This record gives sequence, structure tokens and C-alpha cells, in this order.
Amino acid sequence: MDEGERVAFIGPNGAGKSTTIKILTGILHPTSGNASVLGLVPWKQRQQLAYQIGAVFGQKSQLWYHLPPVDSFDLLAHIYALEPAAYHERRAMLVELFEIGPHLQTPVRKLSLGERMRCEIAASLLHRPRILFLDEPTIGLDVVVKQRIRDLILELNQQEGVTVFLTSHDAGDVEVLCKRAMVINHGEVIYDGGVTELKHTYLRTKIISLKLAVPWQGFDAPGVTVLKHTGYGVKLEVDTTVAPIEQVTSGLLSRYSIVDINIDNPQMEAIIAQIYNAAQVV
Repeated sequence: MDEGERVAFIGPNGAGKSTTIKILTGILHPTSGNASVLGLVPWKQRQQLAYQIGAVFGQKSQLWYHLPPVDSFDLLAHIYALEPAAYHERRAMLVELFEIGPHLQTPVRKLSLGERMRCEIAASLLHRPRILFLDEPTIGLDVVVKQRIRDLILELNQQEGVTVFLTSHDAGDVEVLCKRAMVINHGEVIYDGGVTELKHTYLRTKIISLKLAVPWQGFDAPGVTVLKHTGYGVKLEVDTTVAPIEQVTSGLLSRYSIVDINIDNPQMEAIIAQIYNAAQVV
């Protein structure tokens, strides 16, 4: 990876994504092989490396559960031996950027998941790391909060040049945050290239979920498949190589009175399966 690069490291469950991050951060020792992060061997020089990297695990908090985030921030400042004035300046900047001022004195256990994740990422950036490892940073978050987290990570990457190494099952994370993607399966790299190429080659469908004010009566259009429907609700799959999503939604809006609409990417597992099947054919 180059400095400042944003890379998605993706694969099916059990492929070794989280294990790889734990090896690269020095938490785990590999049974074989070599790795170098910023010129250091992670499992041999973990303490030196820790001062230069940050890590966020979506399903494991680094904040003390019963304490307010500010206490965890203060403790991390001592762990990283940050000079007090520099620490307070850095903390103030991150608090403003991540909009977590109202939550600093609230015990972590009382924060929403979105509020906690913003505090988690801010905590990982206190010591100005050169690389930020993100393991499922948006898991369990709603659409609005996911986008806010993505925007903040991008802003830090652009402002400070921090390198981003991401694992996620969310295609939106990969599409928005990263320019390069690596796909692994059973310990083998089966794709290493641009996210734009990945998107154009494999991310060909969108899922539209509708809640209608009137009963569903069908919708015939090229590239549109009805996945399921129950009275006033329907889920459609749209092949965007055949029908642009704007064209389909416009057609639906002109035909139905719509109470709610949601447009999603297919599950990352499905995209990875396509890549894996293509690799097997080759």
C-alpha cells in the first residue's frame, strides 16, 4: 500500500479479514509468512508500531464501557505519551469534527451505536496515526449515520493523508471510502484492483424496497425483477446495466403513490461470490 491510500480488504465470512488486521496490528502472531507495516514487523515490534497506527473494531470497543468518552481519551493520551497542550488541541479538533461534544461526559453504555462509533474513531485518531485500520466500522448503523461516518473518514484522509485499510461487508463502505479493493478467499487474493472497475464489473444491481399507499399491481420494465411483494410492500432488483436506477424510480413514482422508498446495494457476499466464480472459470 502507498501512503495515503484507501484500500478495502474484503472476502466472505471466515476468509481471514479480521485475522489479517490483528496480525498487521501486532495482536496476533502468524503461523508462517512475513509482513511489514511502516517498515516494522508487527508481532515483533508491536510497541513501536502502536504509536503510528490506529484501529477501530466495529464489534469491540476500545472505550471504557462505564466511563464517559473523555476519560478514555485522557487515558489514551497518557498511554501514547501525548504532550498535554498538543493533546487538548487535537482532542478539541476531533470533538468538533466528529460532533461529539454533547457526548463527552455521558457514560459509553448510554450512547447510541452511532454516537459511540464516532467516539471510537476519534479515539483512534488522537495520536495522529499514519495508518487507520477499520474492521466493520459501520456495522449495525442506520443509513444516515453510515454516511456521516464515511464522510468523516474521507475528510481525515484528505486533510491528514492517513492511510485507510478497511474490511467491511457493506458494499457502500467499499464504494464510498476506497479506491482500491483486494478480495481474498481461502487465503488467496482473487482480485486486486480499482473499486471503480469492481463496481462496473460486478456491482450491476440495486435493490429497491417500496412501501406503497395502494396495493401492488405489478411493474413491467426491462432489467427489473420482483423479488417479493406482500400487499402494500415490494422489493425489486434492478440490473443497472439494462435500466438506469433513475429511470426505474421515475417510472415507479409516476405509477404508484409511494409512502417510503429505499435503494440498497446487494450484499457484499453476493458480489464476492460473483468475483470468486469468475476466478474459478478463468
